[in-house]
Amino acid sequence: MTETDTLFNGSEIFENLETIMNGGTTGNSLLDTVIFGEFTIGNLIALAIIIAVTILLKKIVSTLIRRVLTGKVDVKNTDGLVKLASWVIYFVAFLVACPQLHIDISGILVAGGIVGVAIGFASQNTLSNLIAGILLMIERPINVGDVVIINETEGYVESVSLLSTLIKTYDGILLRIPNSNVFSADIRNCVSNVARRFSYGIDIRYSDNADTALKIIRDTISRHPYALTEPAPSLYVDDLGAHGIRVAVKIWSPSAYWWTARTELLWQIFKDLRKGGVDVPFNQLTLWYGKDDAEKLQENIESDKSAAEIIGIKAEPEGGMK
Repeated sequence: MTETDTLFNGSEIFENLETIMNGGTTGNSLLDTVIFGEFTIGNLIALAIIIAVTILLKKIVSTLIRRVLTGKVDVKNTDGLVKLASWVIYFVAFLVACPQLHIDISGILVAGGIVGVAIGFASQNTLSNLIAGILLMIERPINVGDVVIINETEGYVESVSLLSTLIKTYDGILLRIPNSNVFSADIRNCVSNVARRFSYGIDIRYSDNADTALKIIRDTISRHPYALTEPAPSLYVDDLGAHGIRVAVKIWSPSAYWWTARTELLWQIFKDLRKGGVDVPFNQLTLWYGKDDAEKLQENIESDKSAAEIIGIKAEPEGGMK
């Protein structure tokens, strides 16, 4: 069997490739032919295979990342993840290609290990933010434009990058929150659901008819364009308080118009109640003097005398007791 036949023998090809990938010589004069220095034809073939596999792997990984994240993550963040994955693939391919270039990577690995440990300690927060950012993009608890509450911070999501999330508060302040904090926080997304509920507690006087008040409130809600009929609003007498009857009002509205509906309806309900003869009670206090004194007060309620004069309590002289 000639050397050429050995080169193309199926059983020998994988053995030769394994030897070449390990940086050794195959014993085949053709594969071991030196091109320059220690670089042989076998090394050239191995490099070509590494480059082809690297390009193919990069395309597969890039396609998978874009397919999984398209429509879920901002395009800039997707491009950033694709670039990061590409550089990782390139770095691994370089390490695999070093034996073909006859580069001793043992010293590089030792030095790289030391540097990697140092960098790892120095950038552990950055790495945790990066991992949290990737998980946020996959899980998608928040999206750009959402109204959210994160760690008692409420506002609009401006951006979700690999390292941090940018929130614009209602005061117009841009707040950058590390992704590790966002991922571990209790996130309240106020617009993830198509509808959102708000509630009022409205007091009416004991002298007013609660059924009439409920009808007026229900009619007012039905006329508002952003008050949903499904789910229907909930109205009921919730408490008999010290100063009046407490009516609970719970209304559903589209999430995008929740604030508008909440701010407009309360004042409109108040005005309609006034028109219907139902009013909000003022704080009041009733003093009970006992049965006899109460009868005296009731008999002289139309008089100009004070309660103390009716009951017969003498006013203290100026300057106190003598």
